[in-house]
Amino acid sequence: MTSAVNHNSTLPSLSGGLYAFFFDVDGTLAAIQSQPESVSIPAPVRQLLQHISNLSHGALALVSGRPIAQLDALVAPLEAPAAGVHGAERRDAAGRVHRHSLPGDIAQTLQTELQQTLDQWPDTLLEVKGMAFALHYRNAPQYENAIMQLAEDAVARFPELALQPGKCVVELKPQGIDKGAAVREFMQEAPFAGRIPVFVGDDLTDEKGFLVVNAMQGISVKVGEGASHARYRLNSVEAVWHWLEQLLLQLEHDNVGKEFRL
Repeated sequence: MTSAVNHNSTLPSLSGGLYAFFFDVDGTLAAIQSQPESVSIPAPVRQLLQHISNLSHGALALVSGRPIAQLDALVAPLEAPAAGVHGAERRDAAGRVHRHSLPGDIAQTLQTELQQTLDQWPDTLLEVKGMAFALHYRNAPQYENAIMQLAEDAVARFPELALQPGKCVVELKPQGIDKGAAVREFMQEAPFAGRIPVFVGDDLTDEKGFLVVNAMQGISVKVGEGASHARYRLNSVEAVWHWLEQLLLQLEHDNVGKEFRL
């Protein structure tokens, strides 16, 4: 993995272009918390997202490991197109929901076995997402290797599964599902088609999204430290919020310019 550009000031101006925006949530639009349910997005940031979506004619989507229902709650009252559970469920701009799921017997077996094991490891957490499972160890880093081995064993037993490491979490999801595939699907549909993709994310799970956006000659932005395929970098969640403010000003300026020319 290559190192991304390291300064906020290096992000290009988006003035005058036609862009499609894709945002991860945890660690990108919202600060990471020890418990997933404690995460929130400040009201002014939600308002920025709403305005950017409006000025982009709806070409703004959330691409996250969270289920769509949680994403809607985090960005309310905005209801944007969204790819939840890394793309295992995806709601397009027309409101249609596309889902990939595990066979019921596999899902039930996994849930029972994973829960029984994690119950023996204090401060670990099993998050059941319907079509995927997240094994959290943020509050118990001493179990990282054990949880990784548990996930690898599950993938070895069930070829329908894929393993996705993240920040203090390992996820088990349907094979062939990732954020890059979700972005690619969005970019084939209105209102995203024909636009330049911009993807902002912070985690290992976002790297496939960066690769897809790079291949489309788009703008990929890594939030925080660490090697990345992203071509640009913002240093923190707060830097993302500041960039959203700048982005909105650019879009408003472009919109006024178009009205003036008309």
